[in-house]
Amino acid sequence: MTVSQRHAKYERLIERARALEVATAAVAFPCDESSLRAAHEAQQSKLLHAILVGPAKRIAEAARKAKIDISGMEVVDTEDDEAAAATQAVRLATEGRAQMLMKGSLHTDQLMGAVVKREAGLRTRRRISHCFVMDVPAIDRVVIVTDAAINIFPTLEEKVDIVQNAIDLCHALGREEPLVAILSAMETVNPKVASTIEAAALCKMADRGQITGGILDGPLALDNAIDLAAARLKKIHSPVAGKADVLVVPDLEAGNMLAKSLSFMAQADAAGIVLGARVPIILTSRADSVQTRLASCAVACLVAAARRRDVLKAVA
Repeated sequence: MTVSQRHAKYERLIERARALEVATAAVAFPCDESSLRAAHEAQQSKLLHAILVGPAKRIAEAARKAKIDISGMEVVDTEDDEAAAATQAVRLATEGRAQMLMKGSLHTDQLMGAVVKREAGLRTRRRISHCFVMDVPAIDRVVIVTDAAINIFPTLEEKVDIVQNAIDLCHALGREEPLVAILSAMETVNPKVASTIEAAALCKMADRGQITGGILDGPLALDNAIDLAAARLKKIHSPVAGKADVLVVPDLEAGNMLAKSLSFMAQADAAGIVLGARVPIILTSRADSVQTRLASCAVACLVAAARRRDVLKAVA
């Protein structure tokens, strides 16, 4: 498989995002090469307009050392403090100057802490959650893994929001009725395994309209969720089994292990986005390839565009 074939699914997302009106991302504390390059590449690729938020001198020094030309990028100077940069980036989103947030070289917790403050104005009724939009070479579609980065041991109530966030993400990516697998270690309900009980509850909640826009099934083991032959072998008759678009994990530990296993043992790429706030939040890693960084930005652009459409429909 060539590199272009491997990244074909991401390329399609990036091309869709490039066709949109260019949105603005506030990049919080981009004071190292990795975060600066991610913002620069996204702007050069005409995916977004980046506002660099942080201490101007440190940003300029990091750009000089990395040989990145930021002369065409707007810089909002703040105190030499990560919390100050996060607060200012969030303020730009609250004021409508930015339609997305992007993590720079600060810790995720610092950015999310600024996002969830009540006075910030970015909180919604939804629980904030993280999705990996994964390009797995052996699978013919992007697969979303959630939540592997924000919610450590989510409750059933929180999982409702985690699932709904993922379904809404699928809609933004063009999947009208995504197939959602609620994962556990087995495909039968076992009172001794809490995740199987919660999976069954989530599916019934979808039947009752408490979760909308997707088709749920669970509990499903991973093999039954993504492999048709495995599902048939277990005699599982389900529209989701073997064809899942979304993999909902029991907790962060399971999600983290699944995502990293796919990345390091199945050569998958993992574009990251945080949902549930009023604007999408782009999370990139220093280990991400250029293509993965661009894919993360493209996903956020598609989500932001979908939200603009929803707002226009609401006021029409």
